[in-house]
Amino acid sequence: MSQAITAIIADDEPLLRFHLKQMLAEVWPQLEISGMAENGAQALTLIAELQPDVVFLDIRMPGCDGLAVASKLCQPSLAPLLVFVTAFDEHAVNAFEKNAVDYLLKPVTEQRLAHCCERLQNRLRNNNNLDYQQLLSQLSSQLQQPPAANYRKWLKASKGDDIHLIATEQILYIRAEDKYLSLVVKEGEQQQTYLLRQSLRQLLTELDPEQFWQIHRAIVVNVARIGKVRRTFSSMEVIIADTALPVSRAMQKFKN
Repeated sequence: MSQAITAIIADDEPLLRFHLKQMLAEVWPQLEISGMAENGAQALTLIAELQPDVVFLDIRMPGCDGLAVASKLCQPSLAPLLVFVTAFDEHAVNAFEKNAVDYLLKPVTEQRLAHCCERLQNRLRNNNNLDYQQLLSQLSSQLQQPPAANYRKWLKASKGDDIHLIATEQILYIRAEDKYLSLVVKEGEQQQTYLLRQSLRQLLTELDPEQFWQIHRAIVVNVARIGKVRRTFSSMEVIIADTALPVSRAMQKFKN
């Protein structure tokens, strides 16, 4: 493929657009990102003007969403290859996986994106068009079903003057401070602390209760990160990455 391969990214979250663009530069440096859109209407305009080979398309956008955009691209002669970017649970996307070029589950990992780029390159080499009508039908059917609880899979938190995108699975524990939350995150062999200006009560409604347990009025832990539970005659502690976190008396009946 001697001619440059071009793509646009459509997502209403500026941080996610930037994050995806940076990751694509790492895993597919030959891909040229020719445009960025913050909603479906902008995406359609850019597609008409730039005629990209690939569109990374968020499904949930205000106004004209990703499905509405895709429905206007059903003519094979006009349609770029679409990669849907979703916050759906993996089980929810199984219904249309076979007919999509690919889907990316937020937060996107570099390994998953590299696999997606390989599939895209194969499609482009084979000049293989998709049955968009069938894909859209399956997507629409999925969206009409009662949604499963849509818990947060990533959080935007600050460190210094910078805003970072944190995958919830990376969080070791969360501690409520005065007017903010401290997110302690495992990054490689190190721990980093990020700040989130949100109440613990509100955040708990957005996190999966099977993954995050409140063990103290001011502490929530990621169950998958618990190393052990230490009991004494009068107290209980949860050990996560060599940090002992107290379990309040009121919370000592939490799941074993």
